[in-house]
Amino acid sequence: MEHITEMDSYLFGNGTHYEIYNKLGAHLGKSSKEQGCFFAVWAPHAAKVSVVGSFNDWKEDANDMGTPNEGGIYEVFIPGVKSGDMYKFCITTKKGEVLYKADPFARYNQRRPDTASVVVPDLMHKWGDEKWQREMAKRTDFEYPMAIYEVHPGSFMKHPGRWEDESLYTYRELATVLIDYVKKMGYTHVEFMGICEYPFDGSWGYQVTGYYAPTARYGTPEDFAYLVDELHKAGIGVILDWVPAHFPRDAHGLADFDGEPLFEYADPRKGEHPDWGTKIFDYGKNEVVNFLIASALFWVEQYHIDGLRVDAVASMLYLDYGKKDGEWVANKYGDNKNLEAIEFFKHLNSIMKKRHPAVMMIAEESTAWPKVTAAPEEGGLGFTYKWNMGWMHDFLEYMKLDPLFRKFNHNMMTFGMTYNESEKYILVLSHDEVVHLKCSMINKMPGLGYDKFKNLMLGYTFFIAHPGKKLLFMGQDFAQLREWSEYREIDWFLLDEPEHRMMQKFMQQLLSLYNKYPAFYSHDHDWQGFEWINSSDNERSIFSFVRKSPSKRNNFLFVLNFTPVERPDYRVGVPKDKKYTRVLSSAMKEFGGTIESEAVAFMAQKSECDGREYSFAYPLKGYEAVIFKY
Repeated sequence: MEHITEMDSYLFGNGTHYEIYNKLGAHLGKSSKEQGCFFAVWAPHAAKVSVVGSFNDWKEDANDMGTPNEGGIYEVFIPGVKSGDMYKFCITTKKGEVLYKADPFARYNQRRPDTASVVVPDLMHKWGDEKWQREMAKRTDFEYPMAIYEVHPGSFMKHPGRWEDESLYTYRELATVLIDYVKKMGYTHVEFMGICEYPFDGSWGYQVTGYYAPTARYGTPEDFAYLVDELHKAGIGVILDWVPAHFPRDAHGLADFDGEPLFEYADPRKGEHPDWGTKIFDYGKNEVVNFLIASALFWVEQYHIDGLRVDAVASMLYLDYGKKDGEWVANKYGDNKNLEAIEFFKHLNSIMKKRHPAVMMIAEESTAWPKVTAAPEEGGLGFTYKWNMGWMHDFLEYMKLDPLFRKFNHNMMTFGMTYNESEKYILVLSHDEVVHLKCSMINKMPGLGYDKFKNLMLGYTFFIAHPGKKLLFMGQDFAQLREWSEYREIDWFLLDEPEHRMMQKFMQQLLSLYNKYPAFYSHDHDWQGFEWINSSDNERSIFSFVRKSPSKRNNFLFVLNFTPVERPDYRVGVPKDKKYTRVLSSAMKEFGGTIESEAVAFMAQKSECDGREYSFAYPLKGYEAVIFKY
């Protein structure tokens, strides 16, 4: 029985076989009434390929794959192979070397440090997320709340008193504890780091060897499907980090797969990242583009993933990214743009939009590359959202400053709105900002003791109130003191301390307001939903602005005092002659302040302030973030 057809080879060679994962790799089935497994691998430079595994005692000559087809694909049916059997492709190169390679299309792999691929049946999970899928299909605009909780599964929570791997929560165990926490806090989505299989824990999952396999660290493919399903049933979206930028050199992986560069560019000036010691995919090769795009579709179509956050986009767009003169080669126009990577993104995002209009494609792009979220037909890359790294950098630099010097850097907090309309942004405070001696969020804050918490409450209020969707890394919502480490769980024990419980409760209340009121998330990407009241009060380091609801009801006024100086005579201009009800203040008693927690109303008076006809007086505390509803 022929498993790989001429049409399969033609489409794969064209870069448009979007279900190629159903043909390449290992697939249980029947041939001539015999049960067994079809194996297929793309290895056009190989001199010879065989399948070795637990079913043939790893003998190199037991299951030869014969001659390849015109597209360089080898295939063989091996009777008696069953689910759970381990295997690799044994590739003899033109130079006579013998390589043992894991299957690029494997659905499951051994748990590291072992590196064999594992035969598994197609996913058999009975999905129960129909309601979620129906609701997602209706999302054709950007008018929805998105507060993402970024999670590294291995260090979110660990079993106490167990050794290393035994301490890890499984996908099924995570389903319970993670859902409880995300629901309690009010996050709308979870973004998982490190799901695609990877060999080295310290890479956090950003050096992938298994583009079609959930990591075996936490369980099986069925277990991962269960986790996604349970999150959906709880009303929580799931985003995966996905890394089409580069891959590691591990001997069992994609590097020099058939004895020569295959998945990577052959010229090391294009095919290698000097800084990262990794290989760069060859986006000019149709089969490589197909491998990557089919992987993106695989996670969406097989595992019901709601979005992919595409890592290191800038490193793909620029040929000279992280390279010195002489280490890179220009394109045909003589500049540093990777034209093939640009076409790859347009292809990827176009086909995803066509097949799954509600799925989010999110670019981690750290430069000012234009039109990242514009449609390809408008000259854009076609992403749904872009991480706003510029906003993050300015925000954190401002927050670190001694309050005395904030008045000289006031524009760091206002600059983000000058370019907010240029892309569809997600504001991110991610894992990258709390590692490698950058300090945790709380320890970036100036001052001592409780002043740090006051500053962080201020910062988080600005973060939640500012236009753009949100992402926060685990542990930062209760002010984790230590930097994050993948080797230990986040410091849950801090919640025994009142300051950390207060911080968590404040974040919970911010997220509650964010989810409840459309003013917080509507018109995130234009000026219709936002208006400065006073953006130039740098002498006092006070910012005031409003977020407006599309229905004109339940609008919000924000006043943020970024110094410890009390302003008992403070007056704020307001857009309308209305009642302004204080709904949340970081200076309330429950957050360590002196203000009573009940809602208090302030009536606007006809008294000019901030260039407005109406205003009201409010005794503003030092380091106070206050939110009024009107």
